[in-house]
Amino acid sequence: MASRETFDWPWQYNFPPFFTLQPNADTQSKQISAWCDLVLSYYRHTKQYILDVTEAQSSPLFYNSAISRKLPLEAVNTILSALERKGHVEWEDQPKRTRCFVMWRTPEEWANLILQWVTSKGMSNTVCTFYDLHAGEEAAAEEFYGMDLWMLKKSLQVLQTQGKAELMQGSQPDDSDGGVKFFL
Repeated sequence: MASRETFDWPWQYNFPPFFTLQPNADTQSKQISAWCDLVLSYYRHTKQYILDVTEAQSSPLFYNSAISRKLPLEAVNTILSALERKGHVEWEDQPKRTRCFVMWRTPEEWANLILQWVTSKGMSNTVCTFYDLHAGEEAAAEEFYGMDLWMLKKSLQVLQTQGKAELMQGSQPDDSDGGVKFFL
């Protein structure tokens, strides 16, 4: 995982008004867009997939200790709603909305990366376990290495829908021992 200290924060992150939703609609729209970009960039950099809203304000993402500014919880929820509308957030607990999956790449983008890897390795008609794909040695250099199991399965479902893969259910309740067969 990349170090959080090496993340390049955008200039707005050190600008105190960035941490208060602006009343002007045009300014607020640009601000929300900048926050959405920041959330996706940060999660990509740190290879994280789950955001717990109850812990968000203690995260360096929403709390800049250098300027003593914290994005209010209401604003965090506004940003997450905007990301949801763009297809980058799905709620793990929809009615409560306290934990969500942050998709800094869409399942379709991940599916394409996985398919490119499968093709480059000559793995047509081969069965891979989920472990092989997100934690196995052969995939260690790939961007999808270390991917959250939920996101991996969602991406593989895209390939299944396209007729390029078939998911195989595992015996564990979380399906962590499941697999996939690729058809190219």
